Amino acid sequence: MNTTINFPHLGIYLDHVGKSISVFGFEIAYYGIIMGSSILLGLYLAEREAKRTGQNPDTYTDLVIYAIIFSIICARVYYVIFSWDSYKDDLLRIFNLRQGGIAIYGAIIGAVSTVYVYSRVKRQSFLQMVDTACIGLVAGQILGRFGNFFNREAFGGYTDGLLAMQLPVSAVRAHEITDEMWANVQVIGGEQFIQVHPTFLYEALWNLGVICFLYWYRTRKRFQGELFLTYLLGYGLGRVWIEGLRTDQLQIGSTGIPVSQLLAGVLILFSLIMIFLGRKNNMSREDSGRVDGYQESN
Repeated sequence: MNTTINFPHLGIYLDHVGKSISVFGFEIAYYGIIMGSSILLGLYLAEREAKRTGQNPDTYTDLVIYAIIFSIICARVYYVIFSWDSYKDDLLRIFNLRQGGIAIYGAIIGAVSTVYVYSRVKRQSFLQMVDTACIGLVAGQILGRFGNFFNREAFGGYTDGLLAMQLPVSAVRAHEITDEMWANVQVIGGEQFIQVHPTFLYEALWNLGVICFLYWYRTRKRFQGELFLTYLLGYGLGRVWIEGLRTDQLQIGSTGIPVSQLLAGVLILFSLIMIFLGRKNNMSREDSGRVDGYQESN
């Protein structure tokens, strides 16, 4: 397999981008290394945020163990449900994660569900916990997207824009190559290359903006849970746009509707409504407090 990845308009030509590293004869995928690193980064930032807000950081160390397990399960279930035609005739393939097939929204659903159950069992504030964890979550997503780079996956359609990425046809899954890509195939050194949107990079850069905003906004939130809702809103806005570019979309049956794009849209609407209601209720309580204080002083 040709291991070249190019960004021609940036003058970047990477000739040897492998998918794994060999350690004592055992192949370890870069994707796995990056996923593990993203979890550690997310945990580190969540623990720092916990310290800042007066919580016990060990709570999040314990939580992440359960969250990893259930996030992977939910990410796989989400993917299989919306790719059922690929698994219905060979159910054992569902358990073969080495062939890929997990979805980030499934992982987020699994993580949030785990936090909810954990908070109930440990008698912690669910809203405070998701506010704390969302900073680590989005940081992990930023780093994790580079696993898609090494796997030559999660790319978009043809583009000739500044950030256009060239991949060898031999290194990608054939069903993800569109007619437009084939029409613009370039031959470089005798090898066919497609030129595509690097949507992994778009999402990483978008999420970098999201996390910067969250760090700025965390001291300005008006109610518990607002930071998490802001994350859902910011991430959803980027996902609606980026998902529309991808050629490996999970779709709802034969409708042609990308499920992650639809879910992102729903979460945007949900977040906006909940932030509006939360701020309105907070203002009402503050106004009530001012009135009560005035009456007591008189």
